[in-house]
Amino acid sequence: MRTSCFMKNRILFCAATILTSAFLVSCGEKEIEADNKINVFYVKADESSIVPVEYELKTDPAKDMYGAITELVQKLEESPGKSLYEAPISGDESGEKPSEKNGDVVGDAWLNRYTYEHRVLKLEFGAQYGKLGITKEVLTRAAIVSTFTQIDGIDNVYFYVGKKEAVHMNFEGDADSATDDPYEPAPLKDHAGNAIGPMKGEDFIYNVDSEINKNKKEEITLYFANKTGDKLKRVYRYVVYNSNISEEKLRLEQLINGPNTNDAFPTINKETKINSVNIKDKVCFIDFDSSFLTQSNNVTVQAALYSIVNTATELPGVDRVVISVDGDSSFTYMDYNISGAYERNEDIISR
Repeated sequence: MRTSCFMKNRILFCAATILTSAFLVSCGEKEIEADNKINVFYVKADESSIVPVEYELKTDPAKDMYGAITELVQKLEESPGKSLYEAPISGDESGEKPSEKNGDVVGDAWLNRYTYEHRVLKLEFGAQYGKLGITKEVLTRAAIVSTFTQIDGIDNVYFYVGKKEAVHMNFEGDADSATDDPYEPAPLKDHAGNAIGPMKGEDFIYNVDSEINKNKKEEITLYFANKTGDKLKRVYRYVVYNSNISEEKLRLEQLINGPNTNDAFPTINKETKINSVNIKDKVCFIDFDSSFLTQSNNVTVQAALYSIVNTATELPGVDRVVISVDGDSSFTYMDYNISGAYERNEDIISR
């Protein structure tokens, strides 16, 4: 009798152990699944924003990065099944060019090939990419970059555009045989002719599919340093952003993020945080945290100072700028005393 009870208890213990192990394995599987879940972004048909659709990657990027990229490329080519959303990358498995829609040619963002190296993804599109309108292009770029930079291992995305029209990309990431002739891809440029360099998801400020806080689309002018760091260069950037963000804060955040071009250089430490920014009586008051004082870029104090002043005075109604650090409006910056209000400086802008 005692032996029978012992055996019964042992059986129950083993069963409980098996169930516990199964539960732990199940939890582990769920944890892995959660790690592979990302958002694939699509463009709203009315060109007002990009919207996320949750997706679970079947390919583990840690084991097969090219496989994961190819999988996402295919997802970005597919319609999400909602007529209000459009796939940011053109094409389908047949490789046939989409037809015209409402008089506008769709399917211009045809991806010809991609390369991945040193945590950088380079996407090469055909010449028809240039047919995209300004709004559609920046939303397409935002959707693609925001999707790929969620993957651990992809820090930056570059866009290149070829001189020849692209054909449908095969699953190995190379162009089909129809494009064996070189089409000389060049970095994507903004309308001012500046090359758009590395992009991250945070470069695109947007409000995801909100019906309450509508997105705004606007071209802004920023001032970054030239190669020698003693003059400023105008850089035009088209942004999609949440209407709850003030325009002055938007510009400063974009300035801190740095240029997306190889022809201009940062002027402010990227670790800098904006404590507050407001406009009163045509004066823009900007308060940074102490990270602003650590200058990690090879620029003069005048270039750094007037990159802020000239960027802020691009706003209508702003004539002067007062800068403070943690509330102190008189401080030393690169051995130079910053105090009082500064007006725009056109002489420091390189022609």
